Amino acid sequence: MSYVTGKIIKELREKKGYTQRQLAEKMQISDKTVSKWETDRGLPDIGLLELLAETLGVSIAELLMGEVVTNENRAANIRNQSFYICPVCGNVIQSVGQGSYHCCGILLPTAEIEEVDEKHRIEVEVMDNEYYVRMKHPMTKEHYISFFCYVTTDYSQMLKLYPEQNAEGRLTKRGHGFLYAYCNQHGLFRVMV
Repeated sequence: MSYVTGKIIKELREKKGYTQRQLAEKMQISDKTVSKWETDRGLPDIGLLELLAETLGVSIAELLMGEVVTNENRAANIRNQSFYICPVCGNVIQSVGQGSYHCCGILLPTAEIEEVDEKHRIEVEVMDNEYYVRMKHPMTKEHYISFFCYVTTDYSQMLKLYPEQNAEGRLTKRGHGFLYAYCNQHGLFRVMV
């Protein structure tokens, strides 16, 4: 992990609308100290990082990484899911809202929803109070559907898929929601069910 930089301290201070003096007063340090940090002529002592992060309104991790993530889903509506997929190991992180996640030493971007095309058409059929979901999609080690995920306002179910099996499965029907499918080469697709 990297250490906090003067650039991020300055950006966060300005975003809060603080002068160097105001930040210094809130932290009970001198404004010359803040100036040294921002011009990279000094670094905040590790014992000040918690107070600095709190004063700037970020987490210590965000302060150290230099990347601030704002969760716009404050109500934690489960239908506003975010998915983070590691391009190295294929690990899937599912989150209610935005976050900052790492895997295999990489900061994972949020998977963006792609427009469904003919090659990524998700077929859904109701069978015995379940959704039978399938895609006519290659399932090779190089190109495959990694998962299906069904999300309603209060429920989420993920079905992990693996290469060399069929891109199909059953998910328990729980009402209206979204069905996601993730292609390891083309991204995240979503349909309403």
